[in-house]
Amino acid sequence: MVGTTVWLGARRTLLLPAAWRPGPPLPPAAMMLCTRFQLRNAATDTTSQLIKTAVLVEKAYEELQLKNIQHQVGGVRVRQHVNPLKASLIVPVTPPVWETLFADPTLPLHIDIGCGSGRFLMLLAKRTAAPCNFLGLDVRDKLLQRSRLWAEELNLTNLHFMVANATIGMDAILSTYPGKVSLVSILCPDPHFKKRHQKRRIVQKCLVDALAKHLAPGGQIFLQSDVREVAVDMRDQFDANTTVFTRVHTKNSADCDQEGWLLENPLGVATEREIHALAQGGRLYRLLFRRL
Repeated sequence: MVGTTVWLGARRTLLLPAAWRPGPPLPPAAMMLCTRFQLRNAATDTTSQLIKTAVLVEKAYEELQLKNIQHQVGGVRVRQHVNPLKASLIVPVTPPVWETLFADPTLPLHIDIGCGSGRFLMLLAKRTAAPCNFLGLDVRDKLLQRSRLWAEELNLTNLHFMVANATIGMDAILSTYPGKVSLVSILCPDPHFKKRHQKRRIVQKCLVDALAKHLAPGGQIFLQSDVREVAVDMRDQFDANTTVFTRVHTKNSADCDQEGWLLENPLGVATEREIHALAQGGRLYRLLFRRL
């Protein structure tokens, strides 16, 4: 919230610009007083909305029945935003021993970059009828420790979670995979709004080059963000490789809006951020690319 905090007697008060005041606008120089009581009401409304969103998220994943095993793995508190370029996350990546991760490592592989809690990928793995392996990548180790326990309790032998900076490590990770890489999803990644932090965004040229190298012909890349700027940045990175990637849908397609953004999630399973954004009245910017 933008404003100026002042003290009026013994009461701390926030002065807000007129543009924040509901109803007829005040003159440009005018300010309104927002007391602690008003701020408390606003905080209550926000908390109520967050609780409502949390209920929607839990309902979306109730099919996994994670509540039945929650007491075994406990809760996890992690930082929402992590610098992927810190020293511990830019060390050379050792390719996994795939035979120890999946019951059948020759199956087609779906990689979810920035998988978060992993519930999206768990539900997808549970619902997908076609034989396929699923690999979730994230830089938050503590979060993935719980994800691996969940997957083990659910007996999902075709699913694994790995701590890795996919932006710089994807080439090494996929260099030894014995099957084909059929699908990569990058869904609502950290936007890193500040210009000096945009080098931390997941989709960089090195990642695009690695996917161009390892994605099987006909393989797909699904991009999604609730921040238009980030979606455009990801889109432009893949559009720049016209000899390797092409969009599955065109602007004139019935599946897209006038700008070419997909209207629906083609995977049929929503991420937690997707549920949250839609519940808050936001929108999602989606694109599907195919490897030529």
